[in-house]
Amino acid sequence: MVTRRRFLQQAGALGLLAGLERFAPAYAWAQSTSPAVFQPRQPGNVFDLTLRQEAYPFDGRNGSAITINGSVPGPLLRFREGETVTLRVHNQLDVDSSIHWHGLLVPNRMDGVPNVVFPGIKAGETFIYQYPIRQSGTYWYHSHTRFQEQSGLYGPIIIDPSEPDPVQHDREYVVMLSDWTFEDPERVMAHLKKQGDYYNFQQRTLGTFFHDIGKDGWQATIKNRLQWGGMRMSPADILDVTGYTYTYLMNGLGPVSNWNALFRPGEKVRLRFINGSAQTFFDVRIPGLKLTVVQADGQNVQPVEVDEFRIGVAETYDVIVEPREDKAYTIFAESMDRSGYAGGTLAPRLGMSSEIPKRRPRPLRSMADMGMFDMQGMGSMPGMDMGQQTAAKPGGADQMSGMEPKGQGAKMQAGQQGMEAMPGMDSGSGGMAGMDMGSGDHAAKAAGGKASTQADPAQTLPGDPPVKHTRDDVGVANQVSPMETKNRLDEPGVGLGQDGWRVLVYTDLRSPKPYHDQRKPGRDIELHLTGNMERFIWSIDGKKYSQAEPIPFHYGERLRLIMVNDTMMEHPMHLHGVFMVLENGHGEYGPLKHTIIVKPAERLSLLITADEPGRWAFHCHMLYHMEAGMFRVVEISDKQEA
Repeated sequence: MVTRRRFLQQAGALGLLAGLERFAPAYAWAQSTSPAVFQPRQPGNVFDLTLRQEAYPFDGRNGSAITINGSVPGPLLRFREGETVTLRVHNQLDVDSSIHWHGLLVPNRMDGVPNVVFPGIKAGETFIYQYPIRQSGTYWYHSHTRFQEQSGLYGPIIIDPSEPDPVQHDREYVVMLSDWTFEDPERVMAHLKKQGDYYNFQQRTLGTFFHDIGKDGWQATIKNRLQWGGMRMSPADILDVTGYTYTYLMNGLGPVSNWNALFRPGEKVRLRFINGSAQTFFDVRIPGLKLTVVQADGQNVQPVEVDEFRIGVAETYDVIVEPREDKAYTIFAESMDRSGYAGGTLAPRLGMSSEIPKRRPRPLRSMADMGMFDMQGMGSMPGMDMGQQTAAKPGGADQMSGMEPKGQGAKMQAGQQGMEAMPGMDSGSGGMAGMDMGSGDHAAKAAGGKASTQADPAQTLPGDPPVKHTRDDVGVANQVSPMETKNRLDEPGVGLGQDGWRVLVYTDLRSPKPYHDQRKPGRDIELHLTGNMERFIWSIDGKKYSQAEPIPFHYGERLRLIMVNDTMMEHPMHLHGVFMVLENGHGEYGPLKHTIIVKPAERLSLLITADEPGRWAFHCHMLYHMEAGMFRVVEISDKQEA
């Protein structure tokens, strides 16, 4: 029997893949160092983008994609800071469409979000976007209409600075990461609504059951399974949609197609990483090379050298690498749940390849992901699978691997589901001691119902005291609330930090110059990210978009936005229209972000200058989370109108 992988290997050997790659966008061919030749630019800074539904090959198999000028991703748009551009988007689909310019500061009416700033582009019509370019850096564009982004409607943007670029390099490449499914995205959503872990095939099995018996004994193993089953939790829910259905792409090409980027030994190569995925976080490294991060979300940062970085959905990172040897290096972008990878090769000659790193074991959620930071008394909970955590932070409260709530029934109430047998957890109050999912004051009840003697990590953030949520004010839209939340900006994230090399963390990011507005914030706004995984409801403050009112910002004000993640999954939160200054301990040198990953049980803050009037989208950039309800409108208007 000829397997698909074997077929692709044979096809590659015969040069057939070269034929398939002709469909990829021009910059994906990577032979040229002059991206300007690939621009769909017409005289007068006019760009024509044509949207079509058509058959399109991915990694040797035909799919049906939405192409932009005939390719996936769409063409590279290269602008220069200071110019005004006109983009004529021709919608040749049989449904409405749109394009949003992710991270660009544009006039509100040009932002491209249907039913927020305009009605969308009708089928068969042309919409003209026109705006001045007010910034430089690496960005991207994508549809903001239903699941069209998942179907291929996205592409990269590079904006050259008006002044000499402080980032010196000899050549550069866009490295656009994405995920593709041959399933209809509407069907993917239907599966998730029926079963939140439909695509997760990395759960514990009969084999791991017997393995655990050998390791822990019958009694502890069975008790463990009963406890987890009773709580309807899984430590293995890392991503909603996995490599089971996804093919992971680098510049539109699957791993078998082996995208090549060329270099001469000794050159400085700038790689502009863009995560254009619908749902996938990637962990990126190039074994044998250091990565010097010079830009985040299109904004320069003080250079920081790392070996690996996590790039959340919709984020961008520019890195400089300096390969000195005449050999090939693998660009390896592993999905966060380790169910697949996107890959390519940095090489001195076309067609070269290097060893593909072995994928690491899939990570498991730790106790920290539950926000149970101070449960010292739980270290010896019998039957709790203490040996499987892979991402525990040294010195942290990391001793329960996983504890991912699954199902509305997993309210974490002692007395329910057999939890009363867990030592160190005070069941006398009718709930797991300190877990207090419904009564608020989560932090004070940690460790056997006693107040924690440690400082509340959340209090390390500037601004107002944390807002406590109760079960009553979030309803079914939130499954569980953490005992306590904290600033986790210095953590690399689940599955990272245990490999003996340096991983980028948010506290590494430092702007090269102070932000122009250094006023103190006049007020704080705190928002909780909420969700119910079993019902695949995602929301903000317990309300789906359809149930929520706009969030008022006052034009000209300086405010602090605090986000608290009450769910057990990461959320890349994106605010349109303005940049946010991340309060990561660097004071006036805090980095600018348009998208920020909020880890489970994390509380973080950002400063915003509300200087772009209008209605702006604010949402989780995981496409299925956004469509499920984690979306709001921020309205910047005069105070009396707000």
